[in-house]
Amino acid sequence: MGGSHRSSRYQERGWCYVSIEAPVLCWRAMTAALSISSEEHGRQLRRAVIASAVGTAIEWYDFFLYSTLTGLVFAKLFFPKSDPLVGTLEAFAVYAVGFAARPVGAAIFGHYGDRIGRKSTLVATLLLMGIATFFVALVPTYERIGIWGAVILTFLRFVQGVGVGGEWGGSVLLAMEWSKSHATRGFIASWPQFGVPCGLFLANLAVLAFSRLSGDAFLAWGWRVPFFLSVVLVAVGLWIRLGILETPVFRQLVADKKIERAPMLEVILRQRKEILLCAAIRLAEQAPFYIFTAFIFSYAKLGALPVSRDFILVAVLAAAVVGFVSVPLSGHLSDRIGRKRMFMLGAAAVGVFGFAYFALLGTGSAALILAAIVLSLVPTGMMYGPEAALIAESFSSRLRYSGSSLGYQLASVIAGGPAPLIATWLLDRTRSPYSIAGYVLVCSVLSLLAASQMKDHTGQDIDGTRD
Repeated sequence: MGGSHRSSRYQERGWCYVSIEAPVLCWRAMTAALSISSEEHGRQLRRAVIASAVGTAIEWYDFFLYSTLTGLVFAKLFFPKSDPLVGTLEAFAVYAVGFAARPVGAAIFGHYGDRIGRKSTLVATLLLMGIATFFVALVPTYERIGIWGAVILTFLRFVQGVGVGGEWGGSVLLAMEWSKSHATRGFIASWPQFGVPCGLFLANLAVLAFSRLSGDAFLAWGWRVPFFLSVVLVAVGLWIRLGILETPVFRQLVADKKIERAPMLEVILRQRKEILLCAAIRLAEQAPFYIFTAFIFSYAKLGALPVSRDFILVAVLAAAVVGFVSVPLSGHLSDRIGRKRMFMLGAAAVGVFGFAYFALLGTGSAALILAAIVLSLVPTGMMYGPEAALIAESFSSRLRYSGSSLGYQLASVIAGGPAPLIATWLLDRTRSPYSIAGYVLVCSVLSLLAASQMKDHTGQDIDGTRD
């Protein structure tokens, strides 16, 4: 009697139980919408794609602000007593903390994404990221509170990393699990990836705008304004995400009572190989990406490129625009030629491009430097477009948020976070940028080996549990 009373009370509030022992909260509409019309399904698919792309763009705007400003101002503001090279290394070490936190976010939000749903979890990650980014704008510099400024910045960077760690898996699944057609799943799943070049564009545009507006006062206050603006973007993202339904795949799992008690533990026990392969394939995509978009600002100073700060910002903006095309186009092509094949083409291309990239930078010609930076997101986009579906399709539906998030974010620890640090160290030790190109080539080869071991589920049904 008590159990029935409790169940009815929750249903009145719009929630439902999967079982007495393991309650899983979900909106009543989530279950009721299992039989929505084709027209409504199409409408929800469009909303899910837009919500995923816009929400991801906002979160990556927050994350990339730090990436951009690390090479420009953080070494001067938070580590002013250090040698320029050491200060840059220290700033990139704090930068790497955000990447170390991303698997933590994947574990936390992956668990809840497979327990309470994709939509609710994504609202939480957006709020967490937005609040942390806003507070970065308020952090006092070394001049005001000494080393404590760097400590606070490190903590906020960790919180940012946790938010991003939970964001990616949910965004991809929100879009991909609304897609009925197996023939377009790669293209649909690539739109959350579109948020990365979009976030990169917005972050660099904001820094460029306030660099121009503040002029010589950029170090004093200009760099803080883009962080404040994230509050407005987060509000927009929340409004969009709250207007969509939970995915049909998760709703079916709830209806069939197939929600796992401990999805993160289960996916580690059942699909360890897939997790490790998903992390390994990202070496060729993530390490070069952060060398091309974050380390380049430090390289412009350390390598004494004959161009200004604003020139690099404009060049990265142009590269992001190229990413607007290369990412969804590569996702579309993966539906035609297969995820693995498209990804491996990109991995091979980036291994070669690394040498061309630094050769063009080394010419000293502004036009060729611009060409190098603008073209840099073509080979990474060739991987990033099909990567979402390639990773998400590797896991069963009831473990998909946990498995794909963990596999994707583990690469942050071995590739994304250390890449600018390794690049800075290699440049200092060898005095040759081609050592960095060699590092990119090694990442490319390792990713190709890992990708060759993965199963390609292009065009196959992934709605089942595939246990």
